[in-house]
Amino acid sequence: MDAQRLFGGAQYFSAFITLETHYFYALLGLLLPLAFLLFPPLKTAGLPSWTFALDLVLMITSVIVCGYLFNNASLILDEGWEFGAPDSALWACYLLWILALEATRRIAGTALFCLAALFSIYPVFAGSMPGPISGMSTSFADTAAYHTTSIESLLGIPFRAFANLVIGFLVFGVALQRTGGGKFFIDLAFALLGQVRGGPAKVAILSSGLMGSMSGSVITNVMTTGQLTIPAMQKSGFRADYAAGVEACASTGGVLLPPVMGSTAFVMATFLGVPYYQVALAGLIPALLYFTGLFIQIDAYAAREQLAGLPKDSLPGIRQTLSDGWFYLFAFAMLVVLLVVLQREAIAPYIASALLLLLNQFSRIHRWSFTDIYDFLLATGKLLVEILVILSGVGLIVGALSMTGLAGTLVNELLFLAGGSVALLLLMGALTSFVLGIGMTVTAAYIFLAIILAPALIQGGLDPMSVHLFILYWGMLSFITPPVALGAFAAASIAGATPMRTGFTAMGLGSVIYFIPFFFVLDTGFILQAGLLHTINLILQALAGMWLIAGAMQAYLAGFATSMDSTANTYLLVRIGFGVSGVLIAMPDAQMLHPYLTDITMATSGGAIVLICLALLKLTAQSSTEAH
Repeated sequence: MDAQRLFGGAQYFSAFITLETHYFYALLGLLLPLAFLLFPPLKTAGLPSWTFALDLVLMITSVIVCGYLFNNASLILDEGWEFGAPDSALWACYLLWILALEATRRIAGTALFCLAALFSIYPVFAGSMPGPISGMSTSFADTAAYHTTSIESLLGIPFRAFANLVIGFLVFGVALQRTGGGKFFIDLAFALLGQVRGGPAKVAILSSGLMGSMSGSVITNVMTTGQLTIPAMQKSGFRADYAAGVEACASTGGVLLPPVMGSTAFVMATFLGVPYYQVALAGLIPALLYFTGLFIQIDAYAAREQLAGLPKDSLPGIRQTLSDGWFYLFAFAMLVVLLVVLQREAIAPYIASALLLLLNQFSRIHRWSFTDIYDFLLATGKLLVEILVILSGVGLIVGALSMTGLAGTLVNELLFLAGGSVALLLLMGALTSFVLGIGMTVTAAYIFLAIILAPALIQGGLDPMSVHLFILYWGMLSFITPPVALGAFAAASIAGATPMRTGFTAMGLGSVIYFIPFFFVLDTGFILQAGLLHTINLILQALAGMWLIAGAMQAYLAGFATSMDSTANTYLLVRIGFGVSGVLIAMPDAQMLHPYLTDITMATSGGAIVLICLALLKLTAQSSTEAH
């Protein structure tokens, strides 16, 4: 996508922005200074007076440096500055490098800052490193020039995805939240599901799923929708840790739900070189399966605990809710049509945002004042700065790997360690994605593994789209898996629950998500890359398997109305049997892992285990009845 297409071919802009890098440096010069204005240099209260002077110096310096590089964008391209910038330009390269790292430290925290700093300086010492992590060495000056003037580092794939795609969707997400979209989706969910068994928890699934899809942030979603859904769940009888776990799982799944899926999905589209709508379509069935599994578990829990829905007179009416907020659905539908039908992903979020803001001004309830407009602009600017700086920091890591050739070396090392075993590669990938998801943002962890791990998995015979989604899913799992489980801990703070207990509860509720990535990486029918009948068959198998897994996790098999929460050994054995059979039935053909793992073998084995478990369940229930 070139600059003229980005700006709609406007003659005014084309006079100034003739190259894509012109646009990149202009964007960097606009947003980077704000990092020093909006984010303090120290995470302490009562900052010393000298910090304002420092922030002012850094702001002015970043404007001057980016302006200099913007002005020389044509020379950078024509003279190949990334392979040797003139001495007069090196000062700008050094300064931009330092400014990007300092902004990363302020916004992304110590972990990503240390990684970005170490990796970005690595090319200077690459030649003297031990075998597996050795690479081509370059001088300090050439390293600085490459990081700041090439399109492989600071302005690499992460930055380009942000500049060309992500900005519009971030604007749409902020517009949706600031116009009251969050409350609308919660009211709509209460109107539709509030009365059913375990209604408040099912409301959390629907509302958090919809809002998470728009916001792209697990923590933001928990702290907004969770403020309403968690207390409602607790009032209806859900344990505090269970209510918090439901919200954490729903918010995590929301980031995986199309049409937006967060900023990582746009970076994925750029990596794969495909239109974004293809990523969104590929992620649709896995996300819906996850939410279905979560829904089944909550229904089983509510049935076991006999938790009724909320009284009708305490719920919002469906007609009034739609009357007050129909334009949210209209803007949402417009976004989907522009993305999927018309395939205009570059302008789709801007049109949807403009439509939403225009219609909002005709609303008696949500009409904005000048203060609201200011708050919207401030929130949008702050979010754009955060994402840009994080992606710039990750870009420095990507640039170091590109510069030294280390990425290819590590791919070969992974293939050697796995010994050609796809199963071992997948397990290594899952574990690595999870661990990096703990220490980094999901986007940062995904980008790192998309360079190092994804090529190894693809060379092992797996589909590229499946592999990249696999990495994304396992990176997201850190939000609901102890010992970190940031999403669960945030929800626990609202519920007044023990954080670690909430983490383990969320882990159990979201258990299906640990299996789903293996499903779609083993059979591309789950990501709509196979025949319709095959995909339907896969979905039916997966639903049957999730029903059994939910019964095992919640000690209640829906449809049999028999609780299995007793401490009797037979019930424990039956639950384990249901869980194992559920995995066997849901798992697609996995002959690439082992020749005996065919659909027929696994389905037959799973069915046999189910029959044995049902017989044991019936005998145990009869014995219990006779004893009484």
